[in-house]
Amino acid sequence: MTASKTSILVQSCRRVALPLGCLVALAQAVPSAAAAESTKLAEPLAAIRGVGREGAGNAAAAIAWRTVVAGDAAGIPAVLAAMDGANPLAANWLSAAVDALATGHGPVPLDGLRAFLADTRHDPHARRLAYELIRDRDPNAARGLIAGMLDDPSGELRRDAVEREVDAAAAAKKEGRKDDAIAGYRTALAAARDVDQIKAIDAALEGLGQTVDLPRQFGFLMHWQVIGPFDNTEGRGFAAVYPPEERVDLAAPVAGRDGPVSWKPLATTDPYGMVDLNPAYPAEGGLKEVLAYAFTEYEAAEVRDAELRLGCKNAWKIWLNGRLLFGRDEYHRGMKIDQYRLPIRLERGRNTILVKLCQDGQKQEWTKEWQFQLRVCDAGGTALLAVDRSPSPAAPAAEKNR
Repeated sequence: MTASKTSILVQSCRRVALPLGCLVALAQAVPSAAAAESTKLAEPLAAIRGVGREGAGNAAAAIAWRTVVAGDAAGIPAVLAAMDGANPLAANWLSAAVDALATGHGPVPLDGLRAFLADTRHDPHARRLAYELIRDRDPNAARGLIAGMLDDPSGELRRDAVEREVDAAAAAKKEGRKDDAIAGYRTALAAARDVDQIKAIDAALEGLGQTVDLPRQFGFLMHWQVIGPFDNTEGRGFAAVYPPEERVDLAAPVAGRDGPVSWKPLATTDPYGMVDLNPAYPAEGGLKEVLAYAFTEYEAAEVRDAELRLGCKNAWKIWLNGRLLFGRDEYHRGMKIDQYRLPIRLERGRNTILVKLCQDGQKQEWTKEWQFQLRVCDAGGTALLAVDRSPSPAAPAAEKNR
């Protein structure tokens, strides 16, 4: 691409407020033919990104969409780049435009798509669309690309990469190459984030005589001190400041909902680090409209950037070293490993982690779960283990395989 074409393209993107990802993809990743197409598409793509709720911007978006899909397939990377930061409605319009352009609008720009896919700053769904376009036209190239995505931030692409590694390990097992099979399954396990894949890989390794310490593999925090219950009538406890938020003294009782409450140890044996508060505070039918706190310490070998990754379906807040990181006042949301990712900076030596966990007033059986899972890892999801990590509590076979 010439300097003059790049300048025109960048100015066009800036004029219509497309995201940085657009500039990266268009000015660096696409061939000159696609760059010309991208310049032409900048304004209609901005109109599509402007679509909002209750029909806002729909008329302009419809006109812009027809302009986009009347163009050449060379513009596909530009359409994908416009998905960066787009709201769900706009993303649907843009996804449909990609499908339309990929059918009968000239050759799909595979080089531009590969460059787009390689830039992990782009929207995960847009990158998945780019991968599928490559896979449908060049399966061999797609296999090579997916092999390098075991640590990809896109869950869908990572899952495909894990599946590829699992298939290779299964083939090695079938051929009698046990050591290769074990190595392949362990590589897949380190990258897997979906519980169904993790369970299948764990079973395969156990079938090969291997013991898998899942909590250690993923860095789940298993040993906690908990205190509660505190009042959460009508959800008011989420914003309320109870004593543990001001000072954690594991030896000092504080005022709880029904009188003085004290810290007590709670270790989980769940292979996925699930900490269940209900057994710690037993009540017929389960406690509701309450909250509790969980506290632990993490000994870090050095100062470094890391992530706390939380799974929780109720309202929660997290503090690191006394500083509030984030909170979410939402109940009965679906729960999965790495549901929430919180960037942190660990201090060398002792770090403290405090979690606030709320229960609302709903009485249905499925609302009674009062639990969370938390792990420490790097940005790629690899576990960062505390230097003084205790052995993982053994999980009963029935619990591990549920």
